[in-house]
Parts: sequence; C-alpha cells; structure tokens
Amino acid sequence: MARACQVVARSLARYGRRPEHLLQHLIALQQSFSFVPAAGIDALTAALDVTRAQCDAAIDFYAFLHRSPRGQYEILLSDNITDRMLGNQRLMQLLCDRLGVDLGVPRADGRVSVDFTSCTGMGDQAPALLVNGFAVTRLDEDRIRQIAALVETRVPLQHWPQAFFAVSNNVHRPGLLLRDLECRDAGLAALFARGPDAVLSELERSGLRGRGGAGFTTALKWRFCRETGDPQKVVVCNADEGEPGTFKDRVLLTAYADLVIEGMTLCAAIVGAREGFLYLRGEYRYLVEHLEAVLQRRRELGLLGAGIGAGIGAGSGAGSGAGRGLGTDGARPFDFDIQIHLGAGAYICGEESALIESLEGKRGVTRKRPPYPVTAGYLERPTVVNNVETFLAAARIAEHGGYWFRSEGTDQSAGTKILSVSGDCARPGVYEFPFGTAVRDVLAACGAEAVQAVQVSGAAGTTLKADEFDRLLAFEDLPTAGSFMVFGEGRDLLEMVRNFAAFFAHESCGFCTPCRVGGVLLRELVEKVATGQASAHELDELRHIGAVMRRASHCGLGHTAPNPVLQTLDKFPHIYRQRLKSADYTPAFDLDAALAEARRLTGRDDRAAHLSADEAEALG
Repeated sequence: MARACQVVARSLARYGRRPEHLLQHLIALQQSFSFVPAAGIDALTAALDVTRAQCDAAIDFYAFLHRSPRGQYEILLSDNITDRMLGNQRLMQLLCDRLGVDLGVPRADGRVSVDFTSCTGMGDQAPALLVNGFAVTRLDEDRIRQIAALVETRVPLQHWPQAFFAVSNNVHRPGLLLRDLECRDAGLAALFARGPDAVLSELERSGLRGRGGAGFTTALKWRFCRETGDPQKVVVCNADEGEPGTFKDRVLLTAYADLVIEGMTLCAAIVGAREGFLYLRGEYRYLVEHLEAVLQRRRELGLLGAGIGAGIGAGSGAGSGAGRGLGTDGARPFDFDIQIHLGAGAYICGEESALIESLEGKRGVTRKRPPYPVTAGYLERPTVVNNVETFLAAARIAEHGGYWFRSEGTDQSAGTKILSVSGDCARPGVYEFPFGTAVRDVLAACGAEAVQAVQVSGAAGTTLKADEFDRLLAFEDLPTAGSFMVFGEGRDLLEMVRNFAAFFAHESCGFCTPCRVGGVLLRELVEKVATGQASAHELDELRHIGAVMRRASHCGLGHTAPNPVLQTLDKFPHIYRQRLKSADYTPAFDLDAALAEARRLTGRDDRAAHLSADEAEALG
C-alpha cells in the first residue's frame, strides 16, 4: 500500500491532478509493479476526480495494463506477419522452453511472463520483442538464449547488453523531406519574418495532405481550427503508428524530432494554440527520454514554452540565432508547450477521435462525427490532430516554400511519401519516394525479387498481385499511411490473412456489434479454412460478414478490417479453394474434431471418446 502511494505521489507531481491524465498515472503504476495494484487505484480515486469504475474500464481496455502481476520481466514478442516470416514462433517456443513458462501465464515464482503482442514497429529489424516496455531487436536463437539466462540470473534491465536495445534508422532512400538532417529551425524564422498568414499561404500553395492515410488538406484543417472563436486551442501530434508494418514515424522521432516539434510549433502559432501533446505509442516507450531531452533543449533555446520568438536571432535561422533578438514585424512572441502522452497498446487510438478520448484518460472509443476535432476535440476545445510526417513536412514547407514541395508528386498528391518497407526484400527500411511512383519501382529499390504480393498501407490497406505492380502510390490510386510489406512467391498468403484477421479481432474496441462480433467470425472462418474444415459455403459467409462490417461498423477499423479477406478472396482464390474440405456448398462441420478440447480436458483419447462416422452423420 505504501509503495503504491509513493508511485502515485511521484506521478501526480509529474503529470498533475487533472483527471484526463489518468492513463499516465495507470501506466506509471504498471511500470512499477508489472500490474495496477488495488492500492494504487484507491490512491488515484482519492487524488483525482475519477471513480474506480473509470480506472477499471481503462485497465481492461488497454493491452499493456493488467490487474494481476505479470512478473519481474514481462516479455512480449512482436507477432506481425513479417515477424512470423522471420521465425518468431520458433523463437517463442525456444524462449518458453528455456524459461519453463507457458505462453501468457506468469511463472509461479513471479519472475517472468511471456506472450505475443501486435506489431511493435520494428519490421525493418525483426524479429523483435518488448521487455518491460523496451524494444529488443534482431532476435535469433543465440540472443534468445542470452535473454533467458539474463532473466534466470535476475540481471537488471539496465545491465543487459546495450546491443540488444540498438534500434537502427535504416533510411535507404531520403528525398525532399529526409535529405537534410541539419537542425536550424528555419521554418520558425520564416514565421517571425513573414507572419503566420504568409506561412499558412505557403502551406496552401504546397497542397500538403495529411500523411496518416486519410489525406485531408493540412492547410484547410489548420484554417478551420484557426477560425473558431474558442481561444483555448490544442495541437496534437499523432505518433501512435500502430498499423502493422509501419515504422517510419519511429525514425522521424529519432532523427528528425526537432523538425516534427517545429511543425507543431508553427501550427500553434498559426491557429493560436498554447497547449500541445505528442501522443506516443506505448511500444516506443524507449523514445520518451530522447524526446523529453529535445523538448527541454528547445525550451532552453526559447523555441518552446513561454515567449517563443522573444530571443530568436534574425536572419540566421531560429535555432542558430537563439538569444540575439528577432524582429517581430511578421509575428509576435507566443506561448506554446508540448507534453508527451504515452499510449498503452491500443491500435484504435491511431484514429484521431479515439486518440483524443485516450488523451482525456478514457477508453479509446471513436467518437461520432460531426463535430470534428477542429471545432470540438480535446476537452471539447478546437484541436488540430496531424501525423508525425505531416508536421515534419509543414516545417520543411515553411522553410522552402510551397512550390518547392510541389516540385515532386502529382497534381492531386503533391510532394513525397515516406514508406516503411519490410518483408521479402534485401534492404528493409525507410524509403522516401515522390507521389506517383509505381509499386514496381519501390520493389526494385528495396531489392525484392520474385514477388507474389504486396500489402500497401498495412493490414487495413490494399493487397496487390503481380499484375498490379504498375499502380501508383498516390491519393488518386493507392493512398497509404506508409506500410509496404513484400511477400515472395514461396509465401502462403493465407498465413497473412490469418495473422491480420486475428489482429483485427483482438484490436476491436468492442463498441459496435458489426466489428466486435464480425471480426471474431472472420477470424474463426479463416481458421476453419486453414485447418481444412471448410466448404464453399464458408467462403460465401466470409464475403457476407465482410460486407456487413464495411457497411455497418461504427468507425474505420470495422470498415477496413475485412479488406485482407475480401481482397484475397478475389485476387488469390486458390489459397482458399485448395484447402476446402468440400467444394460444394454443404456446410462442413466436424463434430468429432470439435470435441477435441473436451478430450484434452478430460485426458481421454480412447476409441469411446470419439464419434464414429455413423454417429457423426446421425447427429449432423
């Protein structure tokens, strides 16, 4: 009880007593105890204006929060399809054997628990895992054996080999946005020299559209927010890149954090916001210290916090001229600061309204729109939510101008797109291409040969077969949030579908029936096909359920969850038909196979525990 109260007291000192910071306090307890103890919940309900029911709802919603201890070491292996392609299941079995632990069950001595988790954003250096929230990359059998030994000898995490935690950027093809690594805050200098109206005009001229996938015009979103009458505006950077196969925002926050924060600051100056949040996915916990250091350095330079611009030197770029006094004919000094808000393992929080709910300390359930966040977002205040890449692009445009950005891309898709490339290719990593680039050109650049399929924009995106590789990455053809997964000719694409179906069933927020129930039904039917127990009837059921989900789900997750099933049914029908137990439309249900679990529980596998063919036919 005393220790839990101490943890809560430290968390309150850091985040304050506003109820919307509940999730951050719960994460602090989880990190300290490997679960959220009842004493900690009691302390929070006493300190904040929240109920126990609100605490319980949040704990049950977020995958990284638990009610019971998970162990001194909580190990979670990434289970995206690209991790599976690299042997993560074999490595998991080795780890469980070495530690003497069952999957998902904390060991009796409280030392360790091992389980799978969704994509950890390390697809370019997979297989990967999280241990107590920190990423370990490039797993192989030797590294797994070392990890098991470190756990058994209780070596503290800070004394593990630092090579385990090395995360590479792997930028193989920089373009307009990534070619220049110098930090000079020239966008802010332009703001103070020319004023916010001029910078917003350059943004409009550029044609920049949101890089999170939806593609809404950035300048229009900022203008809508600016024109609301409420003075308490908010700027939010969506760094919750949970789409399987996506990791480019991780690289941007590592190597280009100043540009991202500069873009947020420019947005704040233009719309009139004083408060900002960087919502960082829980899998990137290891980046918190780095990002906090960047924020603090910018505060010390007068680039963040109170009176931004008052001490910025004229004529030489904001960062290089700190302390020399910038003339403010174009813009006046303003106040704006940013707080990092850590997520806790919920894919749905990548959707902007669910992210705002999470920022308010609640379950990440999507809101019905309208109203849109630009008029009623965080705490009902006008809120701009943009992707990491969008803010970086905005900072570059403020520096170089809209025409510079339009020098690449297409009429409807200006500029470049940063891709996370993984799977069956020689050089997985980050690539920046002009919009309008053909899929075939990306495959050539990353060293992919004999490719059977490409999954563009993650599990919720588009599955392409070989005769579609001339299609273009652009909003008018193949819009993408950035994920680009390559599948060679030897891959079983039904394994991809199984992985994605299980992912969506797990990540549904549970709010609406079409997604909550439909996702599970899709997963079970795909499993039935994969195990050879389905007939053509089940294929029709897959199409029917997918159509209902697309039509009736509450939000985009439910609308897009059936995509990999429906698209592979159309484009790769053989992966289903070759496994059918019956090619006609007679529902295939193996009653004897369905009793296997009962036989396992009772420890019986004798003849009398099985149905004969005649008995099965009579019961069927």
